[in-house]
Amino acid sequence: MATIDIPARSGRAFRVAEGKRFRIVTPKGKQAADFFAYAADNVGEWLSPMHSWVTTRSVRPRPGDILISRYRRPMLELTEDGAGGVHDMMIAACDQARYEHFGHAAAHASCSENLRNAMQRCGHTIDVIPQPINFFTNTQVSPAGELLSPPNPVPPGAYVELKALMDLICVVSSCPFDLQIPGWTINDAGGPTELTIELQ
Repeated sequence: MATIDIPARSGRAFRVAEGKRFRIVTPKGKQAADFFAYAADNVGEWLSPMHSWVTTRSVRPRPGDILISRYRRPMLELTEDGAGGVHDMMIAACDQARYEHFGHAAAHASCSENLRNAMQRCGHTIDVIPQPINFFTNTQVSPAGELLSPPNPVPPGAYVELKALMDLICVVSSCPFDLQIPGWTINDAGGPTELTIELQ
């Protein structure tokens, strides 16, 4: 089994052949993992949580769910969930504009930039930041419709396992969000930590 270490606040791309499985692991727990996937032969086709909702009827991925592309083709199956269902498919990837919205004017690492850099290292320049699946992210919707994302309770060693249903380029970002915004903490208060990819 090959492993890929993703340092805190960073992102990495990796290829997965059709039929192969991989795990995304949060070794220390409580760390959001922004996940993106592209068809290996056409990066204009990417994983779309919004299109997936129509087939799964859920805004949280569950074991057995088939996750589809923006062209509605099956891309991945969530085969195991070792994180208790604490996942999100609604929050857009963080970017510099979000940090500035919260009053952080200085440059800040972001999942959007991590995605661009990871794809650039694979030889692809992307113009669109797709909606990610945010594994290990405790997003909640209140009865009044308010969106909250408090620190997630995912324990050390929690994981998800996915199976590729086509040849893919995948990107995982260790979400750099570290601002202490009430109701919007996302990661552990101690700050972002590393992630691990296990390729089977």
